[in-house]
Amino acid sequence: MTVQTISDYQGYFLEYLSEKTLEKEPKNLYEPISYILNLGGKRLRPTLTLLTAEIFGSSYKESLDAALAVEIFHNFSLIHDDIMDDAPLRRGKETVHEKWDINTGILSGDAMLINAYQLFENYEGETFRKLAKLFTKTAIEVCEGQQYDVDFETRDDVTIDEYLKMIEYKTAVLVGAAMQMGAIIADASEDCASSIYDFGRLLGLAFQLQDDYLDAFGNPETFGKQVGGDIIENKKTFLYLKAIEFSSKEERKQLEGLFSLNPEDPSEKIQMVKDFFESTGAKERTRLEIASYTQKAFDVLEAISISSEKKNVLRVFGEQLMNRSV
Repeated sequence: MTVQTISDYQGYFLEYLSEKTLEKEPKNLYEPISYILNLGGKRLRPTLTLLTAEIFGSSYKESLDAALAVEIFHNFSLIHDDIMDDAPLRRGKETVHEKWDINTGILSGDAMLINAYQLFENYEGETFRKLAKLFTKTAIEVCEGQQYDVDFETRDDVTIDEYLKMIEYKTAVLVGAAMQMGAIIADASEDCASSIYDFGRLLGLAFQLQDDYLDAFGNPETFGKQVGGDIIENKKTFLYLKAIEFSSKEERKQLEGLFSLNPEDPSEKIQMVKDFFESTGAKERTRLEIASYTQKAFDVLEAISISSEKKNVLRVFGEQLMNRSV
């Protein structure tokens, strides 16, 4: 079976998503669900589930329900995160709780989480058990990651290691799980399934660090979010933590000072913080860290017993992630 391109799998997934997004009653429960599921986004995780199923010799069709479960879970977590962050926009459009209200956002999110579990019922016996077990472990880690993120907002002593653990739980484990699900459905060996999980998890870390980087240094035309959003919100990202680590006492005081301000027009603050990120070497260090996690993922890939053609598809994907601008 020839493994196809990432955009092919993306297309198959979107087709399946549109078949499955049904108009159901009560409208106020289901409309917000189809609204968030159709807001776009990269569809990174479900695409990886389909790709991995084929890499290990199954048909992508077998893994469509698991891919949909992953995407529904991911979007459920976004609805609830947006409520917690009081975020007005998601992918450039109104967030669910802004377009409807907070109660609708909570309940529709709950229904999505339950619906994600329901999709695994389409798998038999041992496959169902393995998928449900992996999903449960991952879902609780995502909640733990979100709580770390909330806790870090009020702490000024967050370490790099703590930050990396937070993004691993909040973002990277779901990328790993999405890939491992494809392997489970294809009935790959335990070794292959856990290696592909690690590959996904490491790429997920690189992906999130790249997000931090693009938030400050991305092109506003292509990034899709407000550039400098993390700086406006005083988020202590990898860039910030590295800048603190590499700065002199005087610089640290200035940077911490900037991160206690909430000016009406944040443009000057954003520029000053970005200058700090550059002058302290934090910008360069973040690029190196992204490359390092991508390389670690490729090292894991080397040891997996699949053809070099299949490894190449995954390698190209990793390189695209590392060099993306959106």
